[in-house]
Amino acid sequence: MAAAVLHDYFRSSAAYRVRIALNLKGVDYVSRTVNLVEGEQRSDSYRALNPQGFVPMLEIDDRRLTQSLAIIVYLDQKFPEPPLMPADPVDGAHVRALSMTIACDIHPLNNLRVLKYLTSNFQADEEAKTRWYAHWVSEGLTALEALARPRAGAFLFGNAPSLADICLVPQLYNARRFNVSLDPFPTLRRADESANRLEAFAAAHPDQQGGAA
Repeated sequence: MAAAVLHDYFRSSAAYRVRIALNLKGVDYVSRTVNLVEGEQRSDSYRALNPQGFVPMLEIDDRRLTQSLAIIVYLDQKFPEPPLMPADPVDGAHVRALSMTIACDIHPLNNLRVLKYLTSNFQADEEAKTRWYAHWVSEGLTALEALARPRAGAFLFGNAPSLADICLVPQLYNARRFNVSLDPFPTLRRADESANRLEAFAAAHPDQQGGAA
């Protein structure tokens, strides 16, 4: 099978998730940078491939797949080992809830296009954007800590990495970039530390990507 192509940006949380999943599944891929800061995602050539104009997009099996969670589910179904979701339906619902707390509730309020919109339409300065970011991240992580704690082990759920950890690690990376204190979240920090000891997570880190600067 030819190598997959990941349309990627090194600091994109969503692309970071997919890099982790590809690494965990042992899928060979090449990365093509779409520079979000320079607006390459809005170019006609990229929108012809992905009308939404987001990263990541994964070209694999003669298909173009978009949306990070959809891509990761595809990878988990096509490459069953190691599994990223528990087999038990109740456990699976729990892991999905943890994952969606991050990917659907925390991340969208704080991604680059939202922060830019705050500046261009509401004249928010850097201090105001930082307060916005810290508020929504802290609120979301507080809920996530409480949801995860009863069933967490070394990882966010049990003692093996799951979709929830794939979502967590990029979110905590960004929280640290914006100087959000993680002291109130011992369960999340433990899972993050466990995950980042694994090569699949470490190799996906933004600092290890070709576009890092």
